[in-house]
Amino acid sequence: MVAEILIGLVTSFGYLGVFAASLIGSATIILPVPSFFVIFFAGTTLNPLAVGIIGGLGAAIGEMTAYAAGYGGRAIADRKKTDSKKRLNNIEKLFKKYGGFVIIFIFALTPLPDDFIGLFCGAIKYNPKKFIVAAAAGKIILYTFLAYAGFYGLDIVLNYLS
Repeated sequence: MVAEILIGLVTSFGYLGVFAASLIGSATIILPVPSFFVIFFAGTTLNPLAVGIIGGLGAAIGEMTAYAAGYGGRAIADRKKTDSKKRLNNIEKLFKKYGGFVIIFIFALTPLPDDFIGLFCGAIKYNPKKFIVAAAAGKIILYTFLAYAGFYGLDIVLNYLS
């Protein structure tokens, strides 16, 4: 059902639909939305490089919902003095010291659950500009790969399925 709606966005609105479908797919926190399939499909009919860039930007903006939720959660946690707050501060120091940008990029580049990274980055008040740049870089590469897979691989997939 959700996939049909997202594919409808792409077929009706082209690149704007790719952006919207990617944004919606990434804006959902924890719930799986089939945006990978939509990007693969869009790559079969639209320019795969443009699909990758536009879809990646939409997905990176959508990831800001997880960041915002984490940021809001941190505000609530700051009101309480607990051991978990101390642990979060220790993890935050390690994250920033050992390359949070790279970790965000890797989670965005792969099918790893990047919602958790967004929640965490918001909770530790990681620089939102760095977060969105790292997320966009990873998503653009991933979505470009998926779009090209759709562009070159649809015939292979259809032959395999039939």
